[in-house]
Amino acid sequence: MSKETLLLLPGLLCDEAVWPDQVSGLAHRAQSVIPDYGMLDSISAMASHVLQTAPTEVFNLAGHSMGGRVALEVVRQAPQRVRRLALLDTGYEPFAGGEAGEQEKSKRYALLERARNSGMREMGKLWAPGMVHPSQLQTPLFEAILDMIERRTPAQFEAQIKALLARPDAEPVLRGINCPTWLICGHDDAWSPYARHEVMSQMVPAQWSRIEGIKDCGHMSTMEKPTEVTALLNAWLDTPVR
Repeated sequence: MSKETLLLLPGLLCDEAVWPDQVSGLAHRAQSVIPDYGMLDSISAMASHVLQTAPTEVFNLAGHSMGGRVALEVVRQAPQRVRRLALLDTGYEPFAGGEAGEQEKSKRYALLERARNSGMREMGKLWAPGMVHPSQLQTPLFEAILDMIERRTPAQFEAQIKALLARPDAEPVLRGINCPTWLICGHDDAWSPYARHEVMSQMVPAQWSRIEGIKDCGHMSTMEKPTEVTALLNAWLDTPVR
Protein backbone atom coordinates (compact mmCIF):
# COMPACT_ATOMS: atom_id res chain seq x y z
CA MET A 1 0.00 0.00 0.00
CA SER A 2 1.39 3.42 -0.98
CA LYS A 3 1.93 5.95 1.77
CA GLU A 4 -0.22 9.03 2.16
CA THR A 5 1.32 12.49 2.33
CA LEU A 6 1.22 14.20 5.71
CA LEU A 7 2.13 17.88 6.00
CA LEU A 8 3.11 18.88 9.54
CA LEU A 9 3.08 22.64 10.06
CA PRO A 10 5.13 24.09 12.94
CA GLY A 11 4.20 27.13 14.98
CA LEU A 12 5.85 30.40 15.95
CA LEU A 13 9.66 30.05 16.01
CA CYS A 14 9.30 26.28 15.73
CA ASP A 15 10.85 23.80 13.31
CA GLU A 16 11.08 20.05 12.73
CA ALA A 17 11.98 19.54 16.40
CA VAL A 18 8.25 19.81 17.18
CA TRP A 19 7.39 16.71 15.15
CA PRO A 20 10.10 13.98 15.29
CA ASP A 21 8.05 11.45 17.22
CA GLN A 22 5.12 11.86 14.87
CA VAL A 23 7.32 11.56 11.78
CA SER A 24 8.88 8.33 13.04
CA GLY A 25 5.72 6.95 14.64
CA LEU A 26 3.68 7.38 11.45
CA ALA A 27 6.45 6.50 8.98
CA HIS A 28 4.90 3.10 8.25
CA ARG A 29 1.90 4.78 6.64
CA ALA A 30 2.71 8.41 5.84
CA GLN A 31 5.37 10.41 4.06
CA SER A 32 5.77 13.40 6.37
CA VAL A 33 6.85 16.84 5.16
CA ILE A 34 7.60 19.78 7.47
CA PRO A 35 7.56 23.13 5.65
CA ASP A 36 9.76 26.07 6.65
CA TYR A 37 8.23 29.55 6.41
CA GLY A 38 11.57 31.31 5.95
CA MET A 39 11.02 35.07 6.06
CA LEU A 40 7.36 35.00 5.05
CA ASP A 41 5.39 37.56 7.03
CA SER A 42 1.73 36.70 6.47
CA ILE A 43 -0.45 33.69 7.20
CA SER A 44 -1.69 33.83 3.60
CA ALA A 45 1.83 33.70 2.18
CA MET A 46 2.78 30.84 4.49
CA ALA A 47 -0.26 28.87 3.32
CA SER A 48 0.53 29.58 -0.33
CA HIS A 49 4.08 28.33 0.26
CA VAL A 50 2.74 25.12 1.81
CA LEU A 51 0.52 24.55 -1.21
CA GLN A 52 3.26 25.32 -3.72
CA THR A 53 5.80 23.00 -2.10
CA ALA A 54 3.51 20.08 -1.19
CA PRO A 55 4.84 16.95 -2.91
CA THR A 56 1.39 15.67 -3.86
CA GLU A 57 -1.81 17.28 -5.07
CA VAL A 58 -3.84 15.90 -2.14
CA PHE A 59 -2.53 15.52 1.40
CA ASN A 60 -3.36 15.22 5.08
CA LEU A 61 -2.67 18.38 7.02
CA ALA A 62 -1.78 18.89 10.69
CA GLY A 63 -0.83 22.24 12.19
CA HIS A 64 0.42 23.13 15.66
CA SER A 65 -0.08 26.58 17.23
CA MET A 66 0.54 29.21 14.51
CA GLY A 67 0.80 26.23 12.16
CA GLY A 68 -2.85 25.50 12.89
CA ARG A 69 -3.74 28.97 11.66
CA VAL A 70 -1.67 28.36 8.54
CA ALA A 71 -3.47 25.03 8.07
CA LEU A 72 -6.84 26.77 8.21
CA GLU A 73 -5.64 29.26 5.60
CA VAL A 74 -4.54 26.33 3.41
CA VAL A 75 -8.11 25.02 3.66
CA ARG A 76 -9.43 28.47 2.77
CA GLN A 77 -7.21 28.66 -0.32
CA ALA A 78 -7.49 25.07 -1.56
CA PRO A 79 -10.06 22.98 0.34
CA GLN A 80 -10.12 20.31 -2.38
CA ARG A 81 -6.49 19.40 -1.66
CA VAL A 82 -6.94 18.57 2.04
CA ARG A 83 -8.02 15.00 2.83
CA ARG A 84 -7.98 15.33 6.61
CA LEU A 85 -7.25 18.21 8.95
CA ALA A 86 -5.78 18.15 12.48
CA LEU A 87 -5.52 21.34 14.53
CA LEU A 88 -3.31 21.20 17.61
CA ASP A 89 -3.11 23.83 20.36
CA THR A 90 -4.17 26.65 18.09
CA GLY A 91 -6.79 29.34 17.53
CA TYR A 92 -9.08 30.90 14.97
CA GLU A 93 -9.84 34.46 16.08
CA PRO A 94 -8.57 37.46 14.11
CA PHE A 95 -6.36 40.11 15.69
CA ALA A 96 -8.42 42.00 18.24
CA GLY A 97 -9.00 45.69 17.91
CA GLY A 98 -8.86 48.29 20.63
CA GLU A 99 -7.01 47.94 23.92
CA ALA A 100 -6.74 44.14 23.79
CA GLY A 101 -5.05 44.32 20.41
CA GLU A 102 -2.67 47.03 21.53
CA GLN A 103 -1.69 44.97 24.57
CA GLU A 104 -0.96 41.92 22.42
CA LYS A 105 1.07 44.00 19.98
CA SER A 106 3.03 45.64 22.79
CA LYS A 107 3.86 42.31 24.44
CA ARG A 108 4.98 40.71 21.18
CA TYR A 109 7.24 43.62 20.25
CA ALA A 110 8.70 43.75 23.76
CA LEU A 111 9.80 40.14 23.27
CA LEU A 112 11.26 41.03 19.89
CA GLU A 113 13.24 43.86 21.47
CA ARG A 114 14.60 41.47 24.08
CA ALA A 115 15.60 39.03 21.32
CA ARG A 116 17.47 41.81 19.52
CA ASN A 117 19.22 43.03 22.64
CA SER A 118 19.91 39.79 24.50
CA GLY A 119 19.61 37.02 21.92
CA MET A 120 16.92 34.52 20.99
CA ARG A 121 17.69 32.06 23.79
CA GLU A 122 17.45 34.73 26.49
CA MET A 123 14.15 35.86 25.03
CA GLY A 124 13.01 32.23 25.06
CA LYS A 125 13.79 31.91 28.76
CA LEU A 126 11.32 34.72 29.40
CA TRP A 127 8.70 33.61 26.87
CA ALA A 128 8.77 29.82 26.80
CA PRO A 129 7.81 28.86 30.40
CA GLY A 130 4.18 29.48 29.48
CA MET A 131 4.48 26.98 26.63
CA VAL A 132 4.66 23.84 28.75
CA HIS A 133 3.06 22.09 31.69
CA PRO A 134 4.82 23.24 34.90
CA SER A 135 6.30 19.77 35.35
CA GLN A 136 8.33 20.28 32.14
CA LEU A 137 10.25 23.33 33.35
CA GLN A 138 13.98 22.83 33.88
CA THR A 139 13.95 19.55 31.96
CA PRO A 140 15.75 18.37 28.79
CA LEU A 141 12.50 18.96 26.90
CA PHE A 142 12.45 22.61 27.94
CA GLU A 143 16.08 22.96 26.88
CA ALA A 144 15.16 21.46 23.51
CA ILE A 145 12.51 24.18 23.12
CA LEU A 146 15.11 26.84 23.91
CA ASP A 147 17.48 25.23 21.40
CA MET A 148 14.75 25.44 18.76
CA ILE A 149 14.06 29.10 19.51
CA GLU A 150 17.78 29.84 19.33
CA ARG A 151 17.93 28.43 15.80
CA ARG A 152 15.68 31.29 14.66
CA THR A 153 16.70 34.91 14.19
CA PRO A 154 15.14 38.18 15.37
CA ALA A 155 14.33 38.94 11.73
CA GLN A 156 12.35 35.69 11.41
CA PHE A 157 10.67 36.44 14.75
CA GLU A 158 9.62 39.87 13.47
CA ALA A 159 8.23 38.39 10.24
CA GLN A 160 6.13 35.86 12.16
CA ILE A 161 4.93 38.50 14.62
CA LYS A 162 3.71 40.56 11.64
CA ALA A 163 1.90 37.49 10.34
CA LEU A 164 0.14 36.89 13.64
CA LEU A 165 -0.82 40.52 14.13
CA ALA A 166 -2.51 40.46 10.71
CA ARG A 167 -4.05 37.00 11.15
CA PRO A 168 -7.38 36.45 9.41
CA ASP A 169 -10.63 35.34 10.99
CA ALA A 170 -10.81 31.57 10.42
CA GLU A 171 -14.34 31.04 11.73
CA PRO A 172 -15.83 30.91 8.19
CA VAL A 173 -13.24 28.26 7.28
CA LEU A 174 -14.15 26.13 10.30
CA ARG A 175 -17.86 26.36 9.51
CA GLY A 176 -17.30 25.33 5.89
CA ILE A 177 -14.96 22.38 6.48
CA ASN A 178 -15.77 19.27 4.46
CA CYS A 179 -13.19 16.76 5.68
CA PRO A 180 -12.42 14.85 8.90
CA THR A 181 -11.15 17.47 11.37
CA TRP A 182 -9.67 16.63 14.76
CA LEU A 183 -8.88 19.23 17.38
CA ILE A 184 -6.17 18.14 19.81
CA CYS A 185 -5.11 20.19 22.82
CA GLY A 186 -3.31 19.88 26.10
CA HIS A 187 -5.74 20.29 28.98
CA ASP A 188 -3.24 22.64 30.63
CA ASP A 189 -2.47 24.72 27.54
CA ALA A 190 -2.26 28.28 28.90
CA TRP A 191 -1.81 29.85 25.47
CA SER A 192 -4.51 28.11 23.44
CA PRO A 193 -6.96 26.81 26.03
CA TYR A 194 -8.89 23.59 25.65
CA ALA A 195 -12.13 25.58 25.97
CA ARG A 196 -11.28 27.42 22.76
CA HIS A 197 -10.91 24.10 20.98
CA GLU A 198 -14.35 23.09 22.22
CA VAL A 199 -15.74 26.22 20.56
CA MET A 200 -13.84 25.47 17.36
CA SER A 201 -15.06 21.88 17.39
CA GLN A 202 -18.64 23.09 17.56
CA MET A 203 -18.07 25.33 14.54
CA VAL A 204 -16.94 22.42 12.36
CA PRO A 205 -19.88 20.48 10.84
CA ALA A 206 -20.72 17.70 13.28
CA GLN A 207 -20.10 14.82 10.86
CA TRP A 208 -16.46 15.88 10.51
CA SER A 209 -15.57 17.14 13.97
CA ARG A 210 -13.79 15.41 16.85
CA ILE A 211 -12.00 16.89 19.87
CA GLU A 212 -9.35 15.23 22.02
CA GLY A 213 -7.76 16.58 25.21
CA ILE A 214 -4.45 15.43 26.65
CA LYS A 215 -4.00 15.34 30.42
CA ASP A 216 -1.06 16.98 32.19
CA CYS A 217 -0.02 18.70 28.99
CA GLY A 218 0.63 22.29 28.03
CA HIS A 219 0.92 24.04 24.67
CA MET A 220 3.73 21.93 23.22
CA SER A 221 1.67 18.75 23.07
CA THR A 222 3.62 17.03 20.28
CA MET A 223 6.80 17.24 22.36
CA GLU A 224 5.33 16.94 25.86
CA LYS A 225 3.12 13.92 25.14
CA PRO A 226 4.49 12.48 21.90
CA THR A 227 3.12 8.97 22.34
CA GLU A 228 -0.41 10.22 22.96
CA VAL A 229 -0.34 12.69 20.08
CA THR A 230 1.08 10.14 17.64
CA ALA A 231 -1.60 7.62 18.62
CA LEU A 232 -4.30 10.22 18.02
CA LEU A 233 -2.89 11.17 14.63
CA ASN A 234 -2.65 7.50 13.70
CA ALA A 235 -6.36 7.10 14.49
CA TRP A 236 -7.12 10.35 12.62
CA LEU A 237 -5.44 8.90 9.52
CA ASP A 238 -7.85 5.96 9.75
CA THR A 239 -10.87 8.28 9.50
CA PRO A 240 -12.85 7.72 6.29
CA VAL A 241 -12.83 10.68 3.93
CA ARG A 242 -15.61 12.01 1.71
